[in-house]
Amino acid sequence: MINSPSVNFGEPHADVEALAHNAVAVPLLHLGLIRATGEEASTFLHRLLSNDVDGLAGNAVQWTSFNTAQGRMLANFLLWRDGNGLCLAASADLVPTLLKKLSNYILRTKVKLALPEQERALIGLAGSMAGEYLSRAVLPVPEADMRQTASTIRLKENLFILDLPATEAPATFDMLRQTGVTPGSAASWQLAAIRAGLPLVTAATQEAFVAQMLNFELIGGVSFTKGCYPGQEIIARTQHLGKPKRRMFRIALSSPASATGIAAGTALYAPESGDGQAAGAIVNFAPLPEGGEALAVIRTEYAHTGAEIRVGTPDGPCAQVLELPYEVPGA
Repeated sequence: MINSPSVNFGEPHADVEALAHNAVAVPLLHLGLIRATGEEASTFLHRLLSNDVDGLAGNAVQWTSFNTAQGRMLANFLLWRDGNGLCLAASADLVPTLLKKLSNYILRTKVKLALPEQERALIGLAGSMAGEYLSRAVLPVPEADMRQTASTIRLKENLFILDLPATEAPATFDMLRQTGVTPGSAASWQLAAIRAGLPLVTAATQEAFVAQMLNFELIGGVSFTKGCYPGQEIIARTQHLGKPKRRMFRIALSSPASATGIAAGTALYAPESGDGQAAGAIVNFAPLPEGGEALAVIRTEYAHTGAEIRVGTPDGPCAQVLELPYEVPGA
């Protein structure tokens, strides 16, 4: 990974403006990798995850998830083919336990799971000029979203991940800086992902959400034709019913004081419900000079009607529901 003390990861908030007018480069230290190799690696993951791994093209990238039998997400992954194997990127605080859980299913399957953390490094590039800066650095730029070319993964038009040998990552990071990219903090990448509507399950929210609560079918993270996998029955039933009671929205907090202590898993409340029960929870949060933005799962009856949403406690700071870059059914 990129851990040299000479590398500047950016100052808090200084890189936020660069997202709109420039680009930021961020060592994605909050993500961990699992690599699956072997002649049955694809089939093995296909049987366990929510998306169609067997049908994944060599230049394609997909969102997918590993779920409990009750359909609750143990983790969500970004998955892509890497030479003769497959890479899965998930929240780093979950990766060691995920490796153990996935390994329990191997039995006689011809697959090997490993943590290539000493061999690979991920750099995120986000912002309105991200693609242009990749070109300036003579790095490949995929032509479409959820595609990869050589070392570059394109999530959105302005959101990329570089999957690099660990020995090459510091030099690549420095090269991007020299072309004009702003060194970014983890918060700036989190903010870009929040604004793109791309959630990340962490230890604080593990087993808290079914796929549709995180809009996972809306961003292409679920196949409803691939057959059985853990949790498939619950996820398919939720889709068939058509109206999840909770959905993921983007919210904003309008002052630094209101954002104090906010983190993944923080409860949300709708005072008008009158029952004092939580109406949702924070999924991911990024601080801003004026407060912060978050992805949050909220009961649709409150998010859709413009009801007052409070953060942390029933009388906590108010949150404003913002738009996502895709349509949330019923919103």
